[in-house]
Amino acid sequence: MTNAEKLQNVKDEVFNLLGKDLYLTVNKGRKKIIKFNGVIESVYPSMFIIKPTECVDLDRTSYSYNDVLCGDITFNVI
Repeated sequence: MTNAEKLQNVKDEVFNLLGKDLYLTVNKGRKKIIKFNGVIESVYPSMFIIKPTECVDLDRTSYSYNDVLCGDITFNVI
């Protein structure tokens, strides 16, 4: 499987999770890992926006599909 195919699979997976309640783990680097419940609010060709549904120190945040591909963001459907 080529990198382009893997990236397209990630885009399809994120699009299918649009609007669903998720448990997310975000690795922000330097041993900073944030775990929270949230929703994928919007999906664009090169990025997507996550909105937390609980109180964390993040507001609406945008991420690229490469963040998912590299493992910096993981999703679990609630």
